[in-house]
Amino acid sequence: GQVVREPAVGNGRLDLCIVYQGFKYPVELKIRYDSKTLHKGLEQTALYMDKYDCKEGWLVIFDRRKSVSWSKKIYQKKYIVDGKTVTVAGA
Repeated sequence: GQVVREPAVGNGRLDLCIVYQGFKYPVELKIRYDSKTLHKGLEQTALYMDKYDCKEGWLVIFDRRKSVSWSKKIYQKKYIVDGKTVTVAGA
């Protein structure tokens, strides 16, 4: 596979695109600033998935809050957004 830094897609900027066996997987990276980060990140990732005609993508959210334990910051969960699967990884 390849990791490609895409300069821009649509109205925003895609952080990374993984190309593996002919398929593209958009990867959006976010820093958690508030409770809206997840929702906004899911929408943005789904937009990139539409542009690439993908059914799967990734959203990685970095949580820098000191008040939250690492055991709660590290997670992986799948969301369905407009029929597409977005895997969210917390870090």
